[in-house]
Amino acid sequence: MYFGEKTIFITGATRGIGKAIALRLAKEGANIIIVAKSVAENEKLGGTIFSAAEEIEAAGGKAHPVQCDIRFEDQIKHAVEEGISKFGGIDMVINNASAISLTNTEKTEPKRFDLMHDINVRGTFFVVQTCLPFLKKIYTPTYSYAFAACKPECKMAGSTHSIYTFKV
Repeated sequence: MYFGEKTIFITGATRGIGKAIALRLAKEGANIIIVAKSVAENEKLGGTIFSAAEEIEAAGGKAHPVQCDIRFEDQIKHAVEEGISKFGGIDMVINNASAISLTNTEKTEPKRFDLMHDINVRGTFFVVQTCLPFLKKIYTPTYSYAFAACKPECKMAGSTHSIYTFKV
């Protein structure tokens, strides 16, 4: 599939898998709507929507950074509206934003569980729900979700993570 001039809405695109996917798509000339919370550099995590935008544009794509916490529907709606205003539509959604806990079930605190559920399940759902009317306007709307676990032989964008794509 060719992604030149396609517009992709990517949550969690400031570092890791999300940024790797964005950079790979940028090499084909894609328009990337960078949707993430990070506007200030975090020493431990690195990456902001602005630094990711610079890298995406250096790789050959067009970028539009939008600060958004996907736990909040109003912020999702704003991010979608911003992206559509900039690029005229959305051709694909990649939900990559996530929260994890490296503790076992017995030691996972309710507050951490709630955060993971709010981002990984609820936020993902509302991103798709908000983007869906715009995806339906194109011929073959696609919803993609990047999973964070895969066998080492799986490769996408230089990462050992797989991407599963579902038609809406």
